[in-house]
Amino acid sequence: MILFPAIDLKDGKCVRLLRGDMAAATVFNDDPAAQARSFVEAGCEWLHLVDLNGAIEGKPVNKATVASILEALGDTPVQLGGGIRNLETIGLWLDAGVRRVILGTVAVKEPTLVRDACKQWPGRVAVGIDARDGWVAVDGWTKQSTVKALDLALKFEDAGVAAIIYTDIDRDGAMGGVNLDQTINLALHLTTPVIASGGVSSLDDLRELRKHADTGIAGVVAGRSLYDGRIRLAEALKVLKG
Repeated sequence: MILFPAIDLKDGKCVRLLRGDMAAATVFNDDPAAQARSFVEAGCEWLHLVDLNGAIEGKPVNKATVASILEALGDTPVQLGGGIRNLETIGLWLDAGVRRVILGTVAVKEPTLVRDACKQWPGRVAVGIDARDGWVAVDGWTKQSTVKALDLALKFEDAGVAAIIYTDIDRDGAMGGVNLDQTINLALHLTTPVIASGGVSSLDDLRELRKHADTGIAGVVAGRSLYDGRIRLAEALKVLKG
């Protein structure tokens, strides 16, 4: 199981939000590229980046910061979400060196675009499903849709999506533990690999996820727990590698 350390970008800085609230941002590093290097030097094989400003504005905002991270990492793969709403932006990021883009809002509003992207860039498109009480949120989590998380995921089963990244918004940054039941339920209904996100607070959370790897849970995104020291990165990697 892969650990994806999260680097959430707001105004060029590495931050963590509480339940997606942009007004409740804690700055953890003024130099996101240095933060990214530290994760890779500790043994991480992937990084998870989110352009928070872009998610709300619907277009890339932290371009320069992402570019600095990509330059610092070299060949280490990165998946990026936030403000990616058209094929042009997808191509821009993939050409820039992002290994995989994450499509969230457009997966709800323009599912055909997701399918087109999967055909044009096989294996390089993931769908981000961010939910409150099972309902998908869009536009940087500022609006609630009328679409259920599982229903949205099932729409793309035959599209060639590389992964579904499932985030329980109410647990994100709240240190209350992963929504294990919903994550397992989603994975059991899909053939697409699922990456768990939101609420990781301890090694026990990672151990529980690892126990259920055979359901289709292929990875986990961790953020605040790594930054505030609740989880030591070396121990987390050891747990997930079994």
